[in-house]
Amino acid sequence: MGILGRYKTVVWDFNGTLLDDVDLGILCANEMLSRRGLPVIPDRGKYFEVFGFPIEDYYRRLGFDFSREPYEVLAHEWIAEYRSRERDVPLRAGVVEALAAVKDAGVRQVVLSATEARMLREQLSDLGILGYFDEVVGRGDIYAPDKTGLACRWAEERKPFPCLMIGDTEHDLACASAAGFDCLLVRGGHTSDADLDALGCRVLSDLFEVKGVLFGAEN
Repeated sequence: MGILGRYKTVVWDFNGTLLDDVDLGILCANEMLSRRGLPVIPDRGKYFEVFGFPIEDYYRRLGFDFSREPYEVLAHEWIAEYRSRERDVPLRAGVVEALAAVKDAGVRQVVLSATEARMLREQLSDLGILGYFDEVVGRGDIYAPDKTGLACRWAEERKPFPCLMIGDTEHDLACASAAGFDCLLVRGGHTSDADLDALGCRVLSDLFEVKGVLFGAEN
């Protein structure tokens, strides 16, 4: 038997969990670093070492100097880089199958992201998956410090329990813990396998395995 029957709501992270945008994140950061003569991110291994929340701290680790350029200016530049290329970024394999199966099972689905809410809805619509979600929860601005507060406020307002969050980072686990959700993490996103394995949370290989765990191996 799968575990989906335990839950009233499934909350999905977006970037890295549903959207395969790790390489785009690296590319956008490297474009900005190159313009300033700063060392670029050479590979995914280095990216996994420096990436994390809050995003301001990630930018500092990359070498950006907020005394010269405010974080808000850099955030707008990053968004422009990202949006100019986002239509070339695919969903992760197995996403549609997993979302469709959960919807067919009658379980509510929510996407929760540090992305600005309007941008998030546009991305979901362009990707053809907006209709799978009962609610889209994003930020009111583009600055994306983190989403722990967002998760907690939404949980307090909606009372979605029992609730399962599916994400790809330590931050997703922290959000789930703070908001009172159970959590599954999936490999292949914005965190290395070794770092995921050190978190003490159940980690799945891909979205096909996520669907298998939700519904049981027979599905």
